[in-house]
Amino acid sequence: MITPRVFSGIQPTGRLHLGNYLGAIRRWVAMQAEVECIFCVVDLHAITFWQEPKQLRADTRAMAAALIACGIDPERAILFNQSAVREHTELAWVLNCVARVGWLNRMTQFKDKAGKDREGQSVGLYDYPVLQAADILLYLATHVPVGEDQKQHLELARDIAVKFNTDWDVDLFPYPEPVIAKEQTARVMSLRDGRVKMSKSDPSDQSRINLNDSSDDIALKIRRAKTDPEPLPASEAELEARPEARNLVGIYAALAGETPQDVLNRFAGRGFGEFKPALADLAIAQLGPIASRLRELEADPRETDRLLVRGAERARAIAAPVMERVREVVGFLPA
Repeated sequence: MITPRVFSGIQPTGRLHLGNYLGAIRRWVAMQAEVECIFCVVDLHAITFWQEPKQLRADTRAMAAALIACGIDPERAILFNQSAVREHTELAWVLNCVARVGWLNRMTQFKDKAGKDREGQSVGLYDYPVLQAADILLYLATHVPVGEDQKQHLELARDIAVKFNTDWDVDLFPYPEPVIAKEQTARVMSLRDGRVKMSKSDPSDQSRINLNDSSDDIALKIRRAKTDPEPLPASEAELEARPEARNLVGIYAALAGETPQDVLNRFAGRGFGEFKPALADLAIAQLGPIASRLRELEADPRETDRLLVRGAERARAIAAPVMERVREVVGFLPA
């Protein structure tokens, strides 16, 4: 019987913000209490575009620290950086020889990321869905949390698993299933423009709430968040033409574990002068402990490094036997 196991990876993209937390990480924290979870900071994927080495190391450590501060428990879940487990790249090469060029040509994310300069992009950017498949299959993962933009890559991982098992007449790799949130995941938009997603690449720091923001920073950013002069309506339908109002109501609902309609039932008819302080108090209560823990980890980077090393050891204990079996199946001589 296959043991249920979740695998998910995240790019080391520096500081996390509220959108990252509500969109994915909070789900991971809940999942680790229900099933075996492996969470990976994918620094190998990061170098599909050139990275300054010192910054990459700093960003990898910062991402791990942020995940821990958000509630990922390195004793319960496995948390590590991808490059620390060499079996990822070894399996990726084997799977490169299983995957078909036509499959990769259909990957829409390469087209999106490469833009007009497809010929000038790295082979890694073209091929990274195969490494992503190796990330998942190396741990015999049965489930993968996915967003809309990653469904195609999970389908590729399944296709590769099927072809590997069929080509060598084995039952080695399970066919991973997507994990879809039971409730609608919060789509957090910019505090300065409710039509675009909250992003760390926005030049205005006022557009986002960073997870390491102080309570004063959070209160100030929410107070300055763009709104309109109308009071909050009684129904969600009335928010459709009011993107900034819809965004703030959605953030409140996500933080409180409520629906937007629940929020409107409580605040309908009230202005933002009353609603924003309530939202700020809620955000500070939710995010304050995260920021505090993050500052502790940032003050002692060796602790984060220690936890990553320990996580890599635990990950390798699963990955090495799987890779040894792959080597045997394919026909390699013993190492």
